Amino acid sequence: MLTELSIKDFAIIEELTITFNKGLTVLTGETGAGKSIIIDAIQLLAGGRSSVEFVRHGAKKASLEGLFSIDNDRHAVYTISETFGIDIDSDGMVVLSRTISSNGKSICRVNGHLVTLGILKEFGKSLIDIHTQHETQSLMDVDRHIELLDLYNKTQMEEAKRDYQMLYQKLITIQSRYKQLNENEQETAQRLDLLTFQLNELDQANLTPGEDEQLRDEREKLLNYEKIFTGVRDAYESLSGEQRAIDWLSMALSGLETVSEYDASFKQQKEAFTNYFYLIEEMSIELRNYLDTLEYDSERLNELEGRLNEINRLQKKYGSTVDDMLEYASVIEDELDEIKNKDSSIEKLEQELTEIGQDVLVEAKHLNDLRIQAANELKQAIQQELKDLYLDKAVFDINISIKKGKVGNIELDGIPIQLSESGYDHVQFLISTNPGEPVKELNKVASGGELSRIMLAMKKIFANHQGVTSVIFDEVDTGVSGRVAQAIAEKIHNISVGSQVLCITHLPQVAAMADTHMLIQKQVKDNRTMTSIESLSTENRITEIGRMITGTELTATSRKHARELIDQAGKLK
Repeated sequence: MLTELSIKDFAIIEELTITFNKGLTVLTGETGAGKSIIIDAIQLLAGGRSSVEFVRHGAKKASLEGLFSIDNDRHAVYTISETFGIDIDSDGMVVLSRTISSNGKSICRVNGHLVTLGILKEFGKSLIDIHTQHETQSLMDVDRHIELLDLYNKTQMEEAKRDYQMLYQKLITIQSRYKQLNENEQETAQRLDLLTFQLNELDQANLTPGEDEQLRDEREKLLNYEKIFTGVRDAYESLSGEQRAIDWLSMALSGLETVSEYDASFKQQKEAFTNYFYLIEEMSIELRNYLDTLEYDSERLNELEGRLNEINRLQKKYGSTVDDMLEYASVIEDELDEIKNKDSSIEKLEQELTEIGQDVLVEAKHLNDLRIQAANELKQAIQQELKDLYLDKAVFDINISIKKGKVGNIELDGIPIQLSESGYDHVQFLISTNPGEPVKELNKVASGGELSRIMLAMKKIFANHQGVTSVIFDEVDTGVSGRVAQAIAEKIHNISVGSQVLCITHLPQVAAMADTHMLIQKQVKDNRTMTSIESLSTENRITEIGRMITGTELTATSRKHARELIDQAGKLK
């Protein structure tokens, strides 16, 4: 959940730190007090589009920071953090921060790491789901409907998708090879000439595995011949030359042998020293033999330099190492053989495409079956939610159709279909709010009040499935009143049970359901407008909700009504 939000020099907010709790937090206040500005700040933290207009007048930059606590170790944010190499401590804390300068530049960070806006948006999507009165969110995006439907049956769909996508990627690879072989004759001839030239160049180089590393090692020795010779000679002379370190060590060994005959406690030291002595003596012999082999060969060094230059030239074209170039040569040989035997290769690929195509269709059909089953269950669940919101005459439907493809693609029952990583299904949520009217796209539902209720019904279903830690509603209850307002209040609170909800509202029914009620106020200080926020006590809540009821002067009747709303909400919760 969003634990803390810090805002500095943002719009009319000079500096503000808000601590949020679990459950339903309601933000109320007069129009223009800055309620939506706080939502704007959260949207920017989630990767929204910024503007210099957000920077407070006279300030150099606006600073935003949000602290999120994650109590689910399977939350999607962990996968995202692993993808982008950003650590999340064992306490499950994620800090999103963003700075917007007065010249329009934006700096984004996640847990202190500089990130791009795109990466910040990936984190934001997994942590926050914002729905405003005027903004189309994920539930209104037709392209997201298939993803949301799959979330409803997540466990089965993930396994089925893995099986399907493995075959789908194999199909794409074979289709690519088939397309290459079916290119026009001129392109095929050009490709044949290019591959033949490349293979000849690599063959003429007579490369051997690991050759580049061996040559560099040998060149390094010749370039540092003097240092190597001096070091080995000095080591050998110290052991077996005039200083005769070996002789002194031999004398020490003889002394230990004598002592160990009369004092058993020296026996272990004598045995250890004996081993070391013979090792050093053997090393002295190896040093002498190595000295005998050392020889500086300027011609050999020139040969090495020439060979390495040739290898470096080839590396720029065919691979970073000799082993990579040899592997590339093997790939070229296979492709040349395929081109030279084009007809038989095409025939073989056609057979493979037929076989893999059938396998892919089987897995895609399995996905389709699972989606049809999930859609039937989801329709019933959403239909019930709509009834709770006094849309009992509404009809919710999920249309699952097959995406048509071009002739020559994979066919299903003789009809070309378009496959994607999700299968061949096109999923669309539809609704009719009036009896006798056909179902139609969600974004074509005209009434703002109906749209708010539809969105809440779907949010209730998907809140847990989406896995976001915070759901934010900005005046989604506009255009409703009476019993519908009370139903919306209860639905918003129900969503907050499984997921933290922050809600800006003008409805007293929603405010009464709050677990935490915050009042946002605008004031003028030193001729500057600024916003403040206050967490209300029970008595102050009664006053604020009473003001929301009357909309003008607070009366004893409105305070009584406000207290009754709060008491009623307490019983419902």
